[in-house]
Amino acid sequence: MEKTIAVVVSFNRQALLAKCIDALRNQTQKPDAILVVNNGSTDGTSEWLSSQPDVQFINQENLGSAGGFHTGIKWAYQHGFSWIWCMDDDGYPHPDALKNLIGNEPDSHRALLNCAVLNKKDKKSFVWRTSTYKTIEEVKEKRIEGIGHPFNGTLIHRSIVEKTGLPKTSLFLWGDETEYYYRITRKYHYPVYTIPSAIHYHPAAAFNLKTDWNHNQTWKIYFYIRNRLHIHNAKFKTRFVSYLNYTCFLAALTGLILVFQKTDRRKKIGFLLWPVKDAVTRNFNATPDLILQKLNSPKPRPSFPVHRIRVKLAQFAHALRPAPQQDTANVT
Repeated sequence: MEKTIAVVVSFNRQALLAKCIDALRNQTQKPDAILVVNNGSTDGTSEWLSSQPDVQFINQENLGSAGGFHTGIKWAYQHGFSWIWCMDDDGYPHPDALKNLIGNEPDSHRALLNCAVLNKKDKKSFVWRTSTYKTIEEVKEKRIEGIGHPFNGTLIHRSIVEKTGLPKTSLFLWGDETEYYYRITRKYHYPVYTIPSAIHYHPAAAFNLKTDWNHNQTWKIYFYIRNRLHIHNAKFKTRFVSYLNYTCFLAALTGLILVFQKTDRRKKIGFLLWPVKDAVTRNFNATPDLILQKLNSPKPRPSFPVHRIRVKLAQFAHALRPAPQQDTANVT
């Protein structure tokens, strides 16, 4: 008999994690195990997990969502689970979610399955674009083909993991789940379905490129820009098409900054160069602390004093002036 494990990745959100775990306990078709990957939380999560006898957990340093799901999916696969149900700690599933996910896989082929991800406040509007639908009430079909939003109630069979591998820890966050999604659906051609009867509640998207962001604090934008190239590499068949789309992405992002950002436009555009360079050179060494340090470092002072530059420019301008002509009228 195939066994199912719920894998939850958590970082410093113990109260939300507890709600998610309760929702997993209350499933009408219960998972055979619950695994939490604790990404170096400092808010008491580790102590709380130690007091939950029905929850298995792994404590590790903060490796981002990419490292968390890499660890969790790998552990589940190595321990023989057939179905791996992935989610972050800030969302939680409806009681019938798992039952309706497993019950709606097509009979004829293996597929990637995803819950319908709804706003946890109004319980009806989709958090992210889901075909042409705005709310769950509009959906009449049994499965929405070609749509999925990992890792938000995403159900993966071990046979898919065996062929496609694991999430890339090097991507850290903001794009790791999308790269994995396209690797599964585009490179290995597994179909994907969102199951409307399987609901997963999640907060509304917090970041919007059309909203002015704090340049000194928004370190995640680095990963958003760098990882986009790796997403395109998984999404498109050739490097040429991948780089072409990445160039278009950068042009559009620059335009959005110019139009919608009210503060630090030049700094934000200048900052793009670093993640772009790291994307092209496949440099994965940046950390949140390093990014914050660079965002908040003072602008380097010119090595040549400004006042000396001004003096030199004045001297140069003076040298270019034409010499005064002599008055020849009185020459004898």
